[in-house]
Amino acid sequence: MKLKDILKRIGPGFITGAADDDPSGIATYSQTGAQFGFGQLWLALFSTPFMIVVQEMCGRIGTVTGDGLAGSIRKHYSRKLLFVAVFLLLVANTINIGADLGAMASAAQLILGLPFAFWLLIITVVTLLLEIFVSYPNYARFLKYLTLSLLAYMVTALMIKQDWKLIAVSTFIPSFSLKKEYLLNIVAVLGTTISPYLFFWQADEEVEEAIEKRKITGIGEGRPAVTKEDLKAVWLDTGVGMFFSNLMMFFIVITAASTLGAHGIANIETATQAAEALRPFAGDFTFVIFTLGILGTGMLAVPILAGSASYAVAEAAGWKGGLYRKLKDARGFYGVITVATFVGLLVNFLHIPPFKMLYYTAVFNGLAAPPLLVLILRIANNKKIMGEHTNGKFSNFFGWVIVGVMTVAGIAMFVA
Repeated sequence: MKLKDILKRIGPGFITGAADDDPSGIATYSQTGAQFGFGQLWLALFSTPFMIVVQEMCGRIGTVTGDGLAGSIRKHYSRKLLFVAVFLLLVANTINIGADLGAMASAAQLILGLPFAFWLLIITVVTLLLEIFVSYPNYARFLKYLTLSLLAYMVTALMIKQDWKLIAVSTFIPSFSLKKEYLLNIVAVLGTTISPYLFFWQADEEVEEAIEKRKITGIGEGRPAVTKEDLKAVWLDTGVGMFFSNLMMFFIVITAASTLGAHGIANIETATQAAEALRPFAGDFTFVIFTLGILGTGMLAVPILAGSASYAVAEAAGWKGGLYRKLKDARGFYGVITVATFVGLLVNFLHIPPFKMLYYTAVFNGLAAPPLLVLILRIANNKKIMGEHTNGKFSNFFGWVIVGVMTVAGIAMFVA
């Protein structure tokens, strides 16, 4: 099967999974490998079924209702609940956008030279122009091709000599510590894998797909006709996307562990510092591949961060929104995308240490996710909203378990 045919079969679930490995995620996973070696590699395996279940719920909500998450909350729950959900998303996304833009600009500077500020502005403008002026089918196709940039991390890991026996043991047999640093990193890893912006994005992208297929005319404008095949497609697309996402996390962690961690470099400030630190141990070619991966994943993730925030605000406010609309028909929607992206750009001039911004955004996501997951579970089990397509026992079991795990990890982090 040709690459073009494979890409035709994948949709919002795969794009969402790939966007999960943004520069913030790369920095977090690099820190994990550098600080703990293979000690937290088990998280890549552990989080996979939970990611699949959570994102499938979000995708199913969009597919069945024709609304994004914010739209469903607005129609069926209190305004206060809606405000809290959107506020949590906006804060986390704006900081994350800034951190990712900064990482991309640093990566471009490393490879091509020229000042950081120049690349920061160029990357910001290009990202906005693509998101605002390219039609949804073409834009979705562009995002699909960008997912291939993640293969850079698999190539990097395979180019380095690895202790595969130790890697296998560390993956399948969890190790654990009650030290604050260890618990903090678990919250950060879970926060960057099971992340609020992905919840909102996937639900709305399933609606965008329904609009493209002419099942409905717009977001929140009717319920699509849904078949069992449609829901199977969401499961398959989401499952493949989340597995791919965590597979890349696995390779990033082992790359950092076998190079940086093995040579006593335990503190990584930025994703680009992780790339630079690889050079003495893995060679120039590996350094270039790793750095280009930062650029590619950033180009994939920043529009999704800004877009998910804009979907949430537009639906909460009752505005017309969606990437299928032109600028003149959705000025508020595209206005939020523009403001969130430029505020993210300005964050880079606050002199906040880059990695701290990346890492603590992941921690914030880890703390914000449980209440949002409770809300998603309530929506997915509400027959008035979902009809016959409510959660099964499998989804409820894994959904509530990850709420409990992330809540306990967050509390333990503060207590330790």
